[in-house]
Amino acid sequence: MKRTLSSSVLKKKSARPDQDVSAAPGSGASEQVHEDEAKLVGGVKPRLGGSGSAWKAGALSDASQMLHVERAQVVERILAGRHELQIDPSQIVDVIGSDRREDWRDQEAFEKLKESIEKNGQDTPIHVRPADPDWRPDECEPENVEGVTFQLIVGRRRHAILEALGLPVRAILVPQSHRGSREEQFEMLFMRFRENEERENLSAFERLVSIGEMFERLQDAKPDEKITATEFAKRVGVHNSAVSRGRAVYAARGEILHACKDVYGLSHRDLEKVLGDLTEKPSKLAKKKSQSPKRLTVQRKIGSRKLSVTGQGGKLSVAATGLTLDEDILKGLSDVIAEYLEKHGSK
Repeated sequence: MKRTLSSSVLKKKSARPDQDVSAAPGSGASEQVHEDEAKLVGGVKPRLGGSGSAWKAGALSDASQMLHVERAQVVERILAGRHELQIDPSQIVDVIGSDRREDWRDQEAFEKLKESIEKNGQDTPIHVRPADPDWRPDECEPENVEGVTFQLIVGRRRHAILEALGLPVRAILVPQSHRGSREEQFEMLFMRFRENEERENLSAFERLVSIGEMFERLQDAKPDEKITATEFAKRVGVHNSAVSRGRAVYAARGEILHACKDVYGLSHRDLEKVLGDLTEKPSKLAKKKSQSPKRLTVQRKIGSRKLSVTGQGGKLSVAATGLTLDEDILKGLSDVIAEYLEKHGSK
């Protein structure tokens, strides 16, 4: 006789030994398990596309931080003179002047440089410093220097040319370690001289005037110290002999310019000769004056008339206003003078 198994028994046999029958697929208990598992993930029910939004937010935050760091680095490079700026020429003022001849804008070298810049652009940045010693670039826009005034240290010809062409100036900042110190003026002159010395385009006169001016400014900065030629020569990188010549040329620059038609074409040897002539002339004049006898004049009245006798060294002159001196009178006067000199002699 065939026996029939109940459906409840079949369900028990189909289930795994370690599986609770209450968790069988399709049951309400199974759905509850899935909901509990979902709650275990982060403690909240995940939203559609949530992971993508979080990645984007993180990426934007990283990019913003990197940009901030990069801009801060640009600020420091600008202040250290390692990052170029584009500056309007009108924002740059010259506070120390040029060590070149006064007509440097009219020289052939200036015209050639202008043609080169007009054709090829500015190849070397000029050197400037901010007029405000406390100025710092804007960290949001470090390269934006609109409205900021800068002082020109090196590159006067390039600045003048770019200003004439209406082009922005490529520039870097110079170190400001001596800003506000007693040697500030000397340091600016030294930076100007060093640039031109490296280019080797100063005339002998311009070079010596620049050396002499630097020496005077350094001595002014140290009034209680005596600056030696050796110490100064070592500091600026010139020969000792250039220091003494530079001081002499700087002191007599006005006289040299007046005495020489083309002073900028003179060599160092030529300038030494000019200096020698200038220092020799006053001594000759002084010697001549000391040797020249004093001029003496004595006056006497002859009635309403006046007699004037002048002597200088061995020279004697007689002037008689209103009198006619004929030969006989002159002979008689000469006899009197001769007799007097013979009797009294000369002192």
